[in-house]
Parts: sequence; C-alpha cells; structure tokens
Amino acid sequence: MSQVAVHKLDSNEATSPYIVKDMEDLTERIRRRAFELFKSRGGGDGWALNDWLTAENGLLLTPESDLVESDDKCELQIAVPGFDAKDIDVTALPDALIVSAKNTHNHEKTEGNVRFCEFGEKSLFRRFALPAPIDVDKVTTSLQKGILKVTAPKAEKTAPKNGSTAV
Repeated sequence: MSQVAVHKLDSNEATSPYIVKDMEDLTERIRRRAFELFKSRGGGDGWALNDWLTAENGLLLTPESDLVESDDKCELQIAVPGFDAKDIDVTALPDALIVSAKNTHNHEKTEGNVRFCEFGEKSLFRRFALPAPIDVDKVTTSLQKGILKVTAPKAEKTAPKNGSTAV
C-alpha cells in the first residue's frame, strides 16, 4: 500500500500555486488539441464547442469515484489505474478535496520496432465538494490496486463565542 502526499490548505490560505499551474497547463493542452481538430476538419463556424469537448475527452480522464459520509469523516475512493503514488496530488481544503494526476508513457530502448502504441499522456483533475467541513491536518491517503482512498475526518464543532447559543 502506497501513501500519496496531501497538500493541506486551511481557509486562510489562497489556492495552491501548483493547482493553478496544473490547470493552466491542462487548459493549454486542451486548447492546442481543439485547434488541431479544428484545422483537421478544415475550420468553419459552428463546431468550436464540439472540438473543445472532443479534445477535453481525449486528454482528461473522468474516473469512477465515490464519496461516503459518516458521523465523523468523509471517505473518497477514486479509480486511478496506471498512476503511481508519485503521479498523484491530493489537496485538502476545509470544504473540498482536489485530486489531480498526470503521467506519460515513454518507450525505453527495446529490441525490435514498435508497430503501434496506444499508451499516451494521461491526466485527471477532479474537485469533490464535501458535505461538511473537514480537519485538513488529519487527512490521510492510501493507494492500493489502482484505488486511491482519501480519509478526511470532520472538523470539530466549535462552541459559539461569548457564551451565546446558536439559533
């Protein structure tokens, strides 16, 4: 079982710079692919959205996942076959979990000629809104048999200040 690093951001911190960079890189790759599709069909109006969605579908994975809430925690499971722990980033926010991953396939020197290869660059980027605030400092992960499990304990409920009671 492998551990995946968790970037922990509390409500006072801005979004992690690496997330912004990853999103910008992914958007640029989708833009370039959509333009290639546009050129390959000879251009013309009316198909820009289709080109964009086709490019996005070809470059971005949407893996199966589930989010289960119990009294004291939220548990996320997400299928990440083909990704190693080093390829995956998890960001914990008080109200969301963000999972991103990227890997590429390169041919090592092999005997013979490669006749075809269906492996390529894979990316995933998912944001999961949580039903209750979590304690970002206690989030843990594990990766086993292509399934990433993120356990996020719920935040302790704090009593109202000044001795007043909530209505």
